[in-house]
Amino acid sequence: MASTQVLKLRIRSVKNTKQITKAMQLVAASKMRRAQETAKASAPYTLAARKLLTALSRHTTTSNHPLFVIKPVQNRLIIVIASDKGLAGAYNSSVVKMYAEQLQIDDKSGIKNQSITIGRKASQFATKIKGTNIIGSYEDLPDRPEGLEFSTILETARNKFISGEVDAVDIIFTEFVSSIKQDVKAVRVLPAGFVATDKSEYTDESAYEPSANAVLDGIAYRLIGAQIFQALLEARASEHSMRMLAMKNASDNATDLIDDLTLAMNKARQGAITQELAEISGGVEALNE
Repeated sequence: MASTQVLKLRIRSVKNTKQITKAMQLVAASKMRRAQETAKASAPYTLAARKLLTALSRHTTTSNHPLFVIKPVQNRLIIVIASDKGLAGAYNSSVVKMYAEQLQIDDKSGIKNQSITIGRKASQFATKIKGTNIIGSYEDLPDRPEGLEFSTILETARNKFISGEVDAVDIIFTEFVSSIKQDVKAVRVLPAGFVATDKSEYTDESAYEPSANAVLDGIAYRLIGAQIFQALLEARASEHSMRMLAMKNASDNATDLIDDLTLAMNKARQGAITQELAEISGGVEALNE
C-alpha cells in the first residue's frame, strides 16, 4: 500500500485535474447553448431551402441548369467537418470513421475524390491517408463562419461542380439532435435537390423574371450555401455538447477517484497508528519483563 504522503500528493493532483475539467465543462455548456440556439434558429430555413431545391429540380426549366444536372458519379468532392481541439469524446473519431468509410466506398467503386477538411483533427487524419487529394484545409473557424473562409468553401464546391471536375459534392458532419445525442451524416449538396417533398407545396412550373437561369443561379447558390452553413452550425453545436459530456464524465470520475484515494489514505493512516500502538505495547511489555 502506498504511503500516506504519496496518497496525499495523488489526491491533490486529482483535485487539480477535476478543477480543470469542471471549468472546461462549464465553458463547453455555455458555448453549446449558444451554438444550439443558432443551429435551431436556422434549421427551418435550411429545410425549406432543401425542399425548394428539390421542387426546382423537378421543373423542366432546371433540367439543363449546371447545378441541377445529375450525372454518373466518377469524381466527387467530400467536405469533412471535425474540430480543431480534442477532449470531445467520440466526436472526432466518429467523423473520421465516416470519412474513411466514404473513401473506401469510392475506392471500391472506382470513384476518384477530392477533399476539403474543416478542423485541425480532420486535416491531421486526411493527411495520414495515402493518396488523399486535399484541395483545401480550414482551421479555427468561428462559431458562425460567415467570412472569407466560408465563401471560399462554397465557391470551390460550386465551381468544381459546374466545371465538371466533380460530379457530386457531399458533406460529412455531425447533426445535433439533442445534448446527449448527435448523429454523423453524409449529405449530398450538389447536384441540388435530394429531399422528399410534397409536390403540392410548390407549383410544377413557374415563371422566372428576368430569366430562368438568372433566378436559378441566385437561388441555387444561396440555398446550397445555406445547407453548408447549417452543417457547420450543427457540427459546432455537437462538438460543444460532446465536449461538455466528456468533461462531466471526467469530473465525475475524478470525484470517484478522490473518494477511493481518500479511503486508501485513511486505511494507511489507521494502519500506521495501529502499528505504532503495537510497537508501544510491545515495548512496555518488554520493560515489564
